[in-house]
Amino acid sequence: MFKSLGNIASVMKQAQQMGGKLEEVNQKLEAERVTGGAGAGMVSVEMNGLGEVIQVSIDPALFEKQDAELMEDLVRAAVNIAKDKTKEVHARLTQEMTAGMNIPGLEQALEQFGKQTD
Repeated sequence: MFKSLGNIASVMKQAQQMGGKLEEVNQKLEAERVTGGAGAGMVSVEMNGLGEVIQVSIDPALFEKQDAELMEDLVRAAVNIAKDKTKEVHARLTQEMTAGMNIPGLEQALEQFGKQTD
C-alpha cells in the first residue's frame, strides 16, 4: 500500500513539473516563427508557434493580375504550409519538454501526435 502511495506522489510531482514546463513551452511557441510561402514566393505567411498569423505578404504583381481566385489559392496554400510547420515546432518542443520524464505511455502518445501532424 505504501509503495503505491509513493508512486502516486511521484506521478503528482511529475505532473507539477509538467505544468511548469508547459508554460515554458507556450512561451517558446509564442516566440517561434515559421513562414509558409506559395506561388514561388509571391505570397508568404508568417506565424508564431501557436499558429497565430503574424504577417502576410503579397507580391504587388498579384494585384495587377486582378485574379482574386489565384490570390485566394496562394494565400490558403501559404497559410496551410505555415500551419504544418507550427505543428512540427509544437511536436519538437513537446518532445524536448518531456525528455527524461518517466511517464508510462507518454512517448507512444507523442509519437502518435507527431504522426497526426504529417
